[in-house]
Amino acid sequence: MAEPSFETIRKIGGDLPVSRLGYGAMRLSGQPGNWGPYPDPEGAAKVLRRALEIGVNLIDTAHAYGAGLNEVLVAQSLHPYPEGLVIATKCGLAKMGPGFAYRDGRRKGIRTGCEASLKHLRVERLDLLQLHWIDEDTPIEESVAALAELVKEGKVRHIGVSNVTLDELKRARSVAPIASVQNRFSFAHRADLEIVRYCESEDITFFPYGPLDGNPAVIGAPLADPKGVLAAEAAKRGCSASQMALAWLLALSPVIVPIPGTRSIAHLEENVGALKVSLTPAEAAALG
Repeated sequence: MAEPSFETIRKIGGDLPVSRLGYGAMRLSGQPGNWGPYPDPEGAAKVLRRALEIGVNLIDTAHAYGAGLNEVLVAQSLHPYPEGLVIATKCGLAKMGPGFAYRDGRRKGIRTGCEASLKHLRVERLDLLQLHWIDEDTPIEESVAALAELVKEGKVRHIGVSNVTLDELKRARSVAPIASVQNRFSFAHRADLEIVRYCESEDITFFPYGPLDGNPAVIGAPLADPKGVLAAEAAKRGCSASQMALAWLLALSPVIVPIPGTRSIAHLEENVGALKVSLTPAEAAALG
């Protein structure tokens, strides 16, 4: 594969350099419903350590994943953390059981989540703390104000938001600087393209979760269909359809940092291989 035609480093908040492809740790939680401990902690540790070995320096987790046990697993696997490793986590979603969670964007809920994450991850300051979901009973301005307090106290470096509309993002920015947005987005799920472009114009990092999702109702299962446009283009370039999907995201905007998750080292290495796929913005646009 040719050398990439896009930058392979992104600075979150202007001062946290990360690889353009991170690792989403959600899959390293118990099942069903991302609840409880991961049944193979040694295997999980091998995946996390391998990610760092091949150049990934961004790990995305959340207090809600396994009710904090995912954060604990990250710390058990990687602490003491190597210099330059960035760990992003989330607050504002309380997990009570498999498939059972409630949103808590109140000041108390935000602070409780932050303190728990600091303890679980064994750090004195969180690199990036993201509001996981908007609490319908708490204005986003109040939730972000609580996060801003934590920044002033030195417990959080940067603030992010997740699962937001463009209006909610703008409201959040009226209270405090927002370093990142994490919304569902992929080749097949493009409803938030306007938010991506807004983030690009404002230099806000965009984490597309579910970056390898395919939706037959939208674009004909682009990752699974051997006759699909991604598979056909991948064959021409000597890469996999999954790598093509990630390369499409990387070429779409310089602020995009995909965070695919996996329990497999082989799949992890395949994902990171997308950084070697050369794809220009014009070529990405031509794919549809």
